[in-house]
Amino acid sequence: MKTTCEGCARNLQPDVEAYICSFECTFCADCASRQQRICRHCGGELVRRPRRGNSTGGDHDGDEEGDTKVQITNRPALIWAASFGVWTFVSLAATATIYQLYRPMNNGMSLSSIAGMEFSQVLTFAPLTPFVFALALRYPLQRGNWVNRSLLHLAAGIVFTLAHISLRAMTPYGYWDQAHRQWTSAIWDSHAHAFRMAPWAVLRSMFLGSVVDDITSVYIPIVLIAHAVSYYHRFRERELRATQLEGQLAKAHLQTLKSQLQPHFLFNTMHSISALMLTDVNAADRMMSRLSDLLRISLEAAGTQITTLNRELEFVNCYLDIEKVRFEERMNVIFDIAPETLDAQVPHLLLQPLVDNAVKHGISKLQGGGEIRITVNRQNGDLQLKITDNGPGLRGLSTLPANGLGLRITRERLESLYGQNQSLEVVSPPHGGLTICVSIPLRIQRETTAAVNSVKSE
Repeated sequence: MKTTCEGCARNLQPDVEAYICSFECTFCADCASRQQRICRHCGGELVRRPRRGNSTGGDHDGDEEGDTKVQITNRPALIWAASFGVWTFVSLAATATIYQLYRPMNNGMSLSSIAGMEFSQVLTFAPLTPFVFALALRYPLQRGNWVNRSLLHLAAGIVFTLAHISLRAMTPYGYWDQAHRQWTSAIWDSHAHAFRMAPWAVLRSMFLGSVVDDITSVYIPIVLIAHAVSYYHRFRERELRATQLEGQLAKAHLQTLKSQLQPHFLFNTMHSISALMLTDVNAADRMMSRLSDLLRISLEAAGTQITTLNRELEFVNCYLDIEKVRFEERMNVIFDIAPETLDAQVPHLLLQPLVDNAVKHGISKLQGGGEIRITVNRQNGDLQLKITDNGPGLRGLSTLPANGLGLRITRERLESLYGQNQSLEVVSPPHGGLTICVSIPLRIQRETTAAVNSVKSE
């Protein structure tokens, strides 16, 4: 679990509200709100991070079990409230049931007497339940220890019964006084108005009459509920960890694909420079200058999967400036960018391999009049990008551009980032030329830093 906000570097303790994406990018509540709950790195949805209690101590066996116990037992007030709430409800339900049963018999038992007996019998379980719950979490029954733990819980059940009858004995309806033929407390004599101790025979009778019911009807169900709650939390914890591992795997896959793209376009750029080094040194020098700008932008976004369209166009423009030095008047670039899409989120290095494909398979095949058009607009909630060249298209090509390294990696990145909510198509009209169409979900990210230079149409 990350403990630092990737937006403002704020320290995020495990119990602080934070938001994470499927790749474990972590942001505080304020940064997540400013980003409209969309991760600025990978474009994924930011969801609330599960809170965990602070744990102390060193590593221990069964760490997952320990985490579950911390999550459950760090809210004792809730457990106590639930215990008294449930047993109060059971007491009221038992009172109503018995009163309805005895009322037709006209045996003289009042509602208050029935309520007193039932609350004395049932509500006294309430202060004991949290302790049984904690004991069940601390010593759960498992495959390797079920014999020893069963004996432990049997002994605990007997202690539970002793504690229960002791609490009952102190209530006004603790036990039946044969001498006065009424219910009375074991520690207070209402006739002599003095404290007393219940006879051993009475306590033994109460224990023998309650031990089976207390263990089978109360203690064991509490233990089972504690195990069910524990297993549920462990299941959610495993589910969360599995999701995080899947996110880490996908993030590693994306980073690998991106790392394959970077040397790909650098190789192409260096190849263009070397082609001019012996024929036009000044042009090669200008290309080296633009290459330094290209590398600077690339290094600034080294750990970023998602950027804005504005920044991506700045990067592509640096690359195109290098190619223009090489092709001079043979290449003309036209940008047709809808202004409302400049803040849209796009994968970093999305446009470069597409433009490189247009240069390599389109412009380089022409003697003159080469043109590349980059069009971006929004349509039905999606961001539509098109890179069109007027080269020969698919005619005379032994290998389809869609099977090339750049387009293949781009397609895999889009599938990893957007799943089925994306498309990449290569279209070649009969008269020549090639168009690469990309469609991804439109997500707007307002940049907080100074706006980058706009790309001018050329």
